Amino acid sequence: MTEKTFKTMADFLKRGLVLLLFFSFPLAYAGSYEDFFTAIKRDDARTLTQLLSQGFDVNTLNPAGEHGLLLAAREPSLQAAAVLLAQPKVNADARNRQDESALMLASLQGLDALCQQLIAQGASVNKPGWTPLHYAATHGHLTVITLLLDNYAYIDAASPNGTTPLMMAAHYGTPSAVKQLLEAGADPLLKNAQDLSAIDFAHRANRLDVAEIIAAFVRSRQPKGVW
Repeated sequence: MTEKTFKTMADFLKRGLVLLLFFSFPLAYAGSYEDFFTAIKRDDARTLTQLLSQGFDVNTLNPAGEHGLLLAAREPSLQAAAVLLAQPKVNADARNRQDESALMLASLQGLDALCQQLIAQGASVNKPGWTPLHYAATHGHLTVITLLLDNYAYIDAASPNGTTPLMMAAHYGTPSAVKQLLEAGADPLLKNAQDLSAIDFAHRANRLDVAEIIAAFVRSRQPKGVW
């Protein structure tokens, strides 16, 4: 074999190795990408821990633009969520395309322990538009409502159309949630962009008991007459 032939073969092998590495890395990453979100869905903390220890980015978004924490909160996959939140660089306040955060989805489901963990890692309790308190009030999750208020959630937060957490509780939540919000200082006289108050929300849902709770609260705050 001549020196020229040897050099040609060496160059050929070198280029082949480069091409092999070039194509193998995306394939390996693609496998990890799929494994990462599958592990979250299955609440597979072990696989998730392995992927992250190998350098997989904890803040990677799925094709729908969602952070793993939102998926973990929605499933819910509580062990997976704990693994993600243990990562120093995790974005605990990541939002999806609907501007929802993991804290909002956890509040909707009444996952008080996960809500506490998310807040501890920097998830926003207050934000423009829909808030975690709106979501907690919707299903009447009293423990989560208390947690959010204890962490300075704005009790009369207004959605894009001016709907407050009390209005959501009046239409969808529970009488206990309505009472809790009223006693914590929610304003029952506020109206949204459709000129609807919390009592109107209760009437629209045919919840006469809730409407009476709110009306009684308003009456109790009226000055006493003088005879």
